[in-house]
Amino acid sequence: MNRASARGVAFVLVLWVIALVSILLGSFALIARTENLQARHLFNTISARYAAQAGIDRAVFELRNPDLLTRWVADGRPYEFAFDDATVTVELTDESGKIDINHADPVMLTSLFQSIGFDESRAEALADAVVDWRDPDDLASPHGAESAEYRAAGLPYRPKNAPFDTVMEIQQVLGMDYDAYKRLEPAITIFASSNRPNPGFAPLEVLRTLPGMSDELAQQILTQRQATPPGQPAAINLPDGTPVVASGGGLTYSIRSHARLPGGASATLDATIRLGGANLAGRPYTILRWRDGENS
Repeated sequence: MNRASARGVAFVLVLWVIALVSILLGSFALIARTENLQARHLFNTISARYAAQAGIDRAVFELRNPDLLTRWVADGRPYEFAFDDATVTVELTDESGKIDINHADPVMLTSLFQSIGFDESRAEALADAVVDWRDPDDLASPHGAESAEYRAAGLPYRPKNAPFDTVMEIQQVLGMDYDAYKRLEPAITIFASSNRPNPGFAPLEVLRTLPGMSDELAQQILTQRQATPPGQPAAINLPDGTPVVASGGGLTYSIRSHARLPGGASATLDATIRLGGANLAGRPYTILRWRDGENS
């Protein structure tokens, strides 16, 4: 091989080496950029979650505010505030405004199931099945279901014959499915300890179940109620003339806190809490239910 040929081969090898090094450097740069983006996304997600947690704590603080004119009202109205770079939106609902599935009678339960689209026959059957699940006997209600009906349906379990321990437990009642449960969830509770919801705190899904109520009227009542300043009487009546007053609630609340950062990362927390007292060793609240929503 003469000198010119050797130089040509060397030149080609140098080009290959340069190309290889360029590819390696490009790969390293891409990996570094990807890891940086992943780290940034993780940081933003964690920041959003802690901002949402701050929303829960802020809600508890505001619920304990002794000034009725500035205390947050737990009737579902949104409250928004800034927390560092995040915008936090908090919605509170007093559990007394929901339908307690351990105390509601068949008429109330039937109205509830009809409000989510069930026909009268299915609504009555499901209402009686709920009662049969929680009552202590094994005698089926007129449209209900006890052990024999569950066995005939091929289910591997029987009615509990005791009160519901969680809201999710209602999914086990004969005739209930997940889609129906998701529509029911905002309206039901096990913490109200009353057979009638308090309309002063009731969410839209509950207002729709009240006698003489239409969807339009329920939405109108909700809008007017949430527009009433804290501590002020609302000139709102139900179809039967009962005034809607945001008072007489309990100590148990559902709180939904959503935090969003400027870059779009967000986090949502859903919690049911009970305000603290002497029996809780001075803690401001105790958590009864906690669920992390989707982050983005």
